[in-house]
Amino acid sequence: MSKQGGRSVLEIDGRQVTVSHLDKIFYPKSGFRKGDVLQYYIQIAPYLLPHLQDRPVTLKRYPEGVEGEFFYEKRCPSYRPSWIKTKEVASSRHAVIPYFVVSDLPSIVWAANLANLEWHPFLHRANATTRPTAIVFDLDPGPPAGMTECCLVALELRELLHSLDLECFAKTSGSKGVQLYLPLNGRATYAKTKPFAEAVAQLMETRHPQQIVSRMSRHLRPGKVLIDWSQNDSKKTTAGVYSLRAVETPSVSTPITWTEVELAANKKRMLRFTPAEVLDRVASAGDHFLPVLQLRQTLPELASTRRS
Repeated sequence: MSKQGGRSVLEIDGRQVTVSHLDKIFYPKSGFRKGDVLQYYIQIAPYLLPHLQDRPVTLKRYPEGVEGEFFYEKRCPSYRPSWIKTKEVASSRHAVIPYFVVSDLPSIVWAANLANLEWHPFLHRANATTRPTAIVFDLDPGPPAGMTECCLVALELRELLHSLDLECFAKTSGSKGVQLYLPLNGRATYAKTKPFAEAVAQLMETRHPQQIVSRMSRHLRPGKVLIDWSQNDSKKTTAGVYSLRAVETPSVSTPITWTEVELAANKKRMLRFTPAEVLDRVASAGDHFLPVLQLRQTLPELASTRRS
């Protein structure tokens, strides 16, 4: 690492990446600094990168840390280095936006230096914009429901998917909920995956109306778990695995085993992980989420149960 005034230049995989203000506090309640953020992303990169590789992403930047203002950035900054890859994506307003495409560790460090705390990738890769590699179900508790209720719903949802000969994998959101990923890695397009996800959420609500809601209306959500199926869309991004989250103290969206989900559903396990804990987990057990990138599955037909 070389110094240039108040900045430092990191030599990473043959690229020079300028970083700055490494002592700036990003998580005031824990003293977690910008330099700690960069260090975490450098260390987790062998596990994070495969899940971001060649995907357009939305950046979520916190220039003053988690207690300051933030903004989502879809358009990759024009001052990017020449080696940063982009992908032009048509927006809902018919504009074309050059999204940042993650391709390597220098790309990750460059974005982290821009105070990008959270990674929000698309479910598809840059070269296949109509084909998601997975379906995501975001389980979001409406207070007083919490993580326990999310885990109970996750187990019910897993059972339903198993009845359809489908396997799914769980991760914490890094905030208050759980996300289930259903690997596809085939030719299914959003035209099929989004209706399928909606139909599954509706069926779950029909079976468990006191626990589950599949509609976004806030007045329906208190005390229940929303199964948010709407993120299965070519225009939407989702907080990715191994991403930090901008909560009071550093927390990571972390792959979890079904045993851990069962323990949490019985209030015998907490499901909140710090960066250090996540690094320990992958060092000892590897990437529990790797099958999401490898397992090929075909969706059955599942009719909507939505009542008019």
